[in-house]
Amino acid sequence: MAMTRVRPGRATMSLFKTRGRPHSPAAQGRRRDSAVIDWAAYIDGNRVCTETVDDAVRLIRDGRLTPNGDSAGFVWVGLHEPSATELSELAEVFGLHPLAVEDAIHAHQRPKLERYDDVNFFVLKTVGYVARDPDGAEVVETGEIMIFCGADFVVTVRHGAQGELGSVRERLEGDAARLALGPAAVLHAVADRVVDGYVSVAEAVMEDIDEVEEAVFSPERTDESRRIYRLKREVIQLKRAVGPLAGPLRSLTGRRFVPAEIKEYLRDVEDHLTRVREQVESYDELLNPILQAHMTQVTVADNKDMRKISAWGAIFMVPTAIAGIYGMNFDHMPETKWTYGYPMILTVIAAACWALHRGFRRNGWL
Repeated sequence: MAMTRVRPGRATMSLFKTRGRPHSPAAQGRRRDSAVIDWAAYIDGNRVCTETVDDAVRLIRDGRLTPNGDSAGFVWVGLHEPSATELSELAEVFGLHPLAVEDAIHAHQRPKLERYDDVNFFVLKTVGYVARDPDGAEVVETGEIMIFCGADFVVTVRHGAQGELGSVRERLEGDAARLALGPAAVLHAVADRVVDGYVSVAEAVMEDIDEVEEAVFSPERTDESRRIYRLKREVIQLKRAVGPLAGPLRSLTGRRFVPAEIKEYLRDVEDHLTRVREQVESYDELLNPILQAHMTQVTVADNKDMRKISAWGAIFMVPTAIAGIYGMNFDHMPETKWTYGYPMILTVIAAACWALHRGFRRNGWL
């Protein structure tokens, strides 16, 4: 892969000396004194392990050019939530631009692709669907992956719990021919991993939308408004991650440092991204009528309740009114001295209540 410019060698003897490789993956996962998760030198697609990061850099830069001027290999350093000091050390070794380094430290960036001299800076949003709410409901959790891609190195900086790249590295190392294409192969593998995450989360969100839709239109009366609003919030969160990536990914396929073989794979990733973006946009359009239907059902149910309350209130008004009249205790009132006055009043009350009840049931109020 032709290089646009050869950077002069830098002194790396003192860098990362305290960060030797852990003896096991378990120990590596427990090391939080360093943000460096893994590193390796890759020559002709084959991994070459070294004790320290600077050993890997020296291995590549001491003989990185073939007679044809092509890179003989590259270094891949993976970091997770590095501090400013750790990333500054890497910036000195690889010549990373201060603005890009600042973005990688503080995160919270939109997906983008920028070029600083001969280093490309690629930002992707990662997503996951995890249980975070107290009621166990799943929410869309986002993270970020920043990639510094040069002629002989790749530095991946990950923020958040999503987008773990260990499996990406293992899969690439099992395909030496692909890895031999250089840092662009890593760019494609990471982008493919991120977009696959979009697809998985989109499918999980769709399952929840189907459940809500089924609950809304079921005969049982349930309150799904909170769940619908939560899903709308998660869909918006997903759209913010998926939508802005289309432009940078399209631009990546036009960059010179990307071999033709990798461009074909990138176009496939772009196609998957387009499909999942259209999917997510349809979710928002689908949730709106579901919410409207639910609110309509709630309104109809409330109206039914109010009609029932009003009907029973009218029925109970008859005995209340009659009892109120005859409870005034005047001396001269009709039927107060009549033997059958009391049974007659009860009969009138019962007949009036029955007639009202029958009329309300016939009209659908009860």
